[in-house]
Amino acid sequence: MKVKIAAVQPKSFTGNQEYQNVEAALAYIDQAANQGAQFVSFPELYPGPFHPSQSYDTSALYAKAKERSIYIVRGMKDEVDGGYNICAELISPSGKSVGIYRRTTPSGPYVYKDIPIWDFDYVQADNLPVFDTEFGKVGVLICSEVYVPELARILTLKGAKIIFYPSGGCLNELLPTWRVMVQARAIENLIYTVASQSLYGVEDGIGMIAGPEGILTENIGEAVLVTEIDFERQQWLRDQDEKIEMPKQYKVVPGLLRWQKPEMYRKIPLNG
Repeated sequence: MKVKIAAVQPKSFTGNQEYQNVEAALAYIDQAANQGAQFVSFPELYPGPFHPSQSYDTSALYAKAKERSIYIVRGMKDEVDGGYNICAELISPSGKSVGIYRRTTPSGPYVYKDIPIWDFDYVQADNLPVFDTEFGKVGVLICSEVYVPELARILTLKGAKIIFYPSGGCLNELLPTWRVMVQARAIENLIYTVASQSLYGVEDGIGMIAGPEGILTENIGEAVLVTEIDFERQQWLRDQDEKIEMPKQYKVVPGLLRWQKPEMYRKIPLNG
């Protein structure tokens, strides 16, 4: 089965203009759907509201999902005791919520009080769900969770075929290693990874869709990245064993998900 997925890397509004992100998001969804996308993913906390001082209606996203018959990964946050969970919600083509992932890592309170847009206390959650779709299970991790390999492996072992990585912005000097991590998570888990960030100025973006055998599309600027992924090829790679042959039939070591030694991992102390 082949599916088209899209990653939106938007120019994002902040402050008193933040509400404009909703109208922009609807236009991006139309652009993705017009190119045949069946999933579209937005950055962390996009289209908001991001800042606690802002309040505006985002229900148009649910109507747009139904209108265009498309899955949407949107950013949001939930108020909890002590602050806010940072969340990503999966909306179905029926216009209903499939479920919400609440960021788990790192432990809160987080470190971004040095920028006005992050004037709230982040509270971590403790669950790593996967979400059922008509195309199979998908997972979501948020922003720098891409640097934590065990999170992606857990979602993979739970059956995820795609992991969406909505990110914030201002990655700047982190971009070279961030790009490596997005691709590494795809390689080591034989999975598809989808990453994008908000653009607030002249910074380059992380926009990328990667598969087990390479980067499928990427863009550093404002973009709607759309590409086709192949679940049959993915499953073939997961089912195969590596062979010493020339030419090889793959560009990645196949069968990696069977390289598990839980009896050894249990012996590792948590403090290293």
